[in-house]
Amino acid sequence: MTPGARVQAAIEVLDLIVAAARAKGAPADRILADWFRTRRFAGSKDRRAVRELVYRAIRACGEVPTSGRAAMLLIARQDPAVTALFDGVGHGPAPIGADEVSAAPGTAPAWLEAALAQSGIESATMTALLERAPLDIRVNALKADRAGIDLPVAGERLAAPQGLRLPPDTAVEQWPAYQQGQIEVQDGGSQLTCQAVAAAPGETVVDLCAGAGGKTLALAAGMDNRGRLIACDVDRARLARLTPRAERAGAVQIEERLLNPQREAEALADLAGQVDAVLIDAPCSGTGTWRRNPEARWRLTPAELDRLTAVQSRLLDVAAALVKPGGRLVYVTCSLLDAEGADQIAAFLARHSGWCAVLPQLGAGRPRGAGLRLDPRHDGTDGFFVARLEPI
Repeated sequence: MTPGARVQAAIEVLDLIVAAARAKGAPADRILADWFRTRRFAGSKDRRAVRELVYRAIRACGEVPTSGRAAMLLIARQDPAVTALFDGVGHGPAPIGADEVSAAPGTAPAWLEAALAQSGIESATMTALLERAPLDIRVNALKADRAGIDLPVAGERLAAPQGLRLPPDTAVEQWPAYQQGQIEVQDGGSQLTCQAVAAAPGETVVDLCAGAGGKTLALAAGMDNRGRLIACDVDRARLARLTPRAERAGAVQIEERLLNPQREAEALADLAGQVDAVLIDAPCSGTGTWRRNPEARWRLTPAELDRLTAVQSRLLDVAAALVKPGGRLVYVTCSLLDAEGADQIAAFLARHSGWCAVLPQLGAGRPRGAGLRLDPRHDGTDGFFVARLEPI
């Protein structure tokens, strides 16, 4: 592909991503993969160049652009080298018209920028949310240890006890250590939030929103395969992905429970008042994950945020009923919005007078309300809020 053809390809992909964002369709990475799958003429260098152009444009646009061309015109306004490729030659994009309007630059849609600012997120942190993320891995303590594992790339040690940071695009899935279950891909901040649970051998632990099980596997390693670990979710497809991951990791004590939305308490009634620790990795806006999913900020609406906070509140109440005296409840969101973090915990404590918050000691993060907040600018992690709650 010529440089101009790559720009035109990026425009076409961006059109699909913009349409999907408006319709709550497929994520950008899947759209890119599908687009390349049907265009075998695009070599590895072409795919890399198109992908970089696409994500560069996504990160540059605050509001949802009107089209892929408008998004790429924003990059052209900023980069003369890209401007020169709008020449209409071959498969390149048509020349820029005198009256053409590019997409507007920004961090996020205006309402969302305001919500982040009201949550104490400074502009420099918002900018950091759109930088490219590193690749973090967790050494699986069931099979190896960070101090002695032999990897093709040594990696930078993270604050998380088994965490290592590698250059972006490191092909860890091809390493024997990955295939043998000695390492898992997991953001360093996500690893730290699991440390807040302090899951110990012999305990009964519930991962209430396990999804595909990234945090579940970290909890299993902390428990050394001793005790009872119950991974729950309402999404059958996501939960099904945990089984092969657990087998590879050697996490043999994990039980899986598929829950019905709005009826989680019924499916967990046998555990009421008997659980040592519950982790709620709650469904959330994902504002802390924009480094990895920058188009997610185009999908969020005030109505969707209201729906998510209602779900979070209900899950906190469900989890509280499971915890036994002396146990703990750890609430985590990959969000930097107070509505999903500090405000959510304040509301829980107002509803449950027999509970208190204990600030987690993670060696990272800053207090926000009754919990801790981590972000890419200060901690080099995705954005997280984590709170630890205990019955009095």
